[in-house]
Amino acid sequence: MFDLERLTLSERRALARLNDSKQQTEAAREELYPLVLRAAAKACVVTRCVRGIDSRGLHKTNLAALRAALLRVACPGAICLVDGFKVADLGYDQMAVVDGDCRSAAISAASILAKVTRDRYMRRAADRHPHWDFDTNVGYSTPEHRAAIVEKGISPIHRLSFASIAYTQLALDGSPLAPDERQLVEAADDFAQTG
Repeated sequence: MFDLERLTLSERRALARLNDSKQQTEAAREELYPLVLRAAAKACVVTRCVRGIDSRGLHKTNLAALRAALLRVACPGAICLVDGFKVADLGYDQMAVVDGDCRSAAISAASILAKVTRDRYMRRAADRHPHWDFDTNVGYSTPEHRAAIVEKGISPIHRLSFASIAYTQLALDGSPLAPDERQLVEAADDFAQTG
């Protein structure tokens, strides 16, 4: 729910640019972030640690985090809009909206808050773990990021449970993995299965 009375006319016009945050530049998301916070009746960002994600799985962790956020901002009588998946045991009416961040200003606004929070975290992570270029790849598998993993291994903030998917796809262009990349994948898989 937005309270647009808190914003100037030009700020309201700026909010009209809300859409899928993945289609926004980092600068555009940063510009929208304070406007979303000021316009929102309530806002909440929930984060989870990497080891918690590894132990429960990404999808379950995401749904639990979404549930925690919705419980903090939901109002009696309102319908909670969620991007794609309904949240179990929420206690509020809800509607799952496929491609919600393209179709709902509220979901798009939540996505802006989430991505700006993530980007800021990744910039701090880059200061602590400079070898992986987290400030430029924000955790995505860029060629530079894959090269850093091959050279330096996995950082303390890499999700080890992601190994069977992401690390086996280090050669995203379809070429076979180099021997040193294959060794990294096997070590990560061994750790994920035994750790």
